[in-house]
Amino acid sequence: MAFDPVLLAHTKQWLRLATEDLAYAAHALTAQPPFSKDALFHCQQAAEKGLRAFLTWRDIRFRGVHDLDEIGQQCAGVDPTLAELAVRVRPLTAFASHLRYPGAEYDATLEEAESALGLAREVWAAVSARMPEEALP
Repeated sequence: MAFDPVLLAHTKQWLRLATEDLAYAAHALTAQPPFSKDALFHCQQAAEKGLRAFLTWRDIRFRGVHDLDEIGQQCAGVDPTLAELAVRVRPLTAFASHLRYPGAEYDATLEEAESALGLAREVWAAVSARMPEEALP
């Protein structure tokens, strides 16, 4: 089957970036002590980029926001089987910027970061399962 080369390239790029964020998050958790805040940020980014890959592959425009509720609902509107995952991923939105600026006093735990990493990996798996092999990095 022939695919639109532009959509294929853009989708593959989103998935590659999501894969990198998953690796950054996992690596942050190997530090002593673990960099849980950094891991949470990269988990949010991985989920966001994975969902954007899904929308890109379907040639659906999306706004440049970090709101996983909005992005997830767009995905669920296209594929209702993603609705439950879209709901579960919402809390990761807070880690897009909340932890990255002064005044954000938050003690992220290792358990929270590990849970977020599992969820981000779940998003990647769900999205990649809905892609042709040619789109996977």
